[in-house]
Amino acid sequence: MLAGGAGRRLGSGGPGSAPPSKAAAKLAGRPLVAYPLAALAEFCARVAVVCKRATLLPGIGAAERWNEPDEPRHPLTGIVHALERAQAPVLVCAADMPFVTPDVLRAFIDASADRAAVAATDRGLEPLLALYRPAALPCLRAAPRGEPLRQTVAELDPVLVPVAERFTRSVNTPADLAMAQAARGPCG
Repeated sequence: MLAGGAGRRLGSGGPGSAPPSKAAAKLAGRPLVAYPLAALAEFCARVAVVCKRATLLPGIGAAERWNEPDEPRHPLTGIVHALERAQAPVLVCAADMPFVTPDVLRAFIDASADRAAVAATDRGLEPLLALYRPAALPCLRAAPRGEPLRQTVAELDPVLVPVAERFTRSVNTPADLAMAQAARGPCG
């Protein structure tokens, strides 16, 4: 799971304090990261949260914490780090996707034979919900700095996994958090 973003759009901890981690933002009384963690834990034997060293995470249970390099600040950094560390295929899900389900995640395992499998919604590729294989590392490492992740991932010629947009909805702003709260209800 990727949790390396700064989360600046979601708010700050106030003057003089560190901004809270997006992963720790509360949704229906639980940290945002708890939702995709629970979905991944349903069928993954090993779950890790990949984040920057300075990221403040809430309790992540049995999941491991893998600190990615501090620079560059780009989701590709976390994907490459996860592949290098795992030395095996990695199922990537952003920590701010509280609507992903075990069935949606399982579709990536079922769809991928020997190449990356990436979520495809009405908006296009969603590279933060995907299964990546170590064979993709040379292409991912060679991506020009700052290149949009969608463009880099499209160059992998991935298997496209149709996913309804509601499962890929991420929480980036206070308005997104309020909409997720309304969709989840008070008990999550």
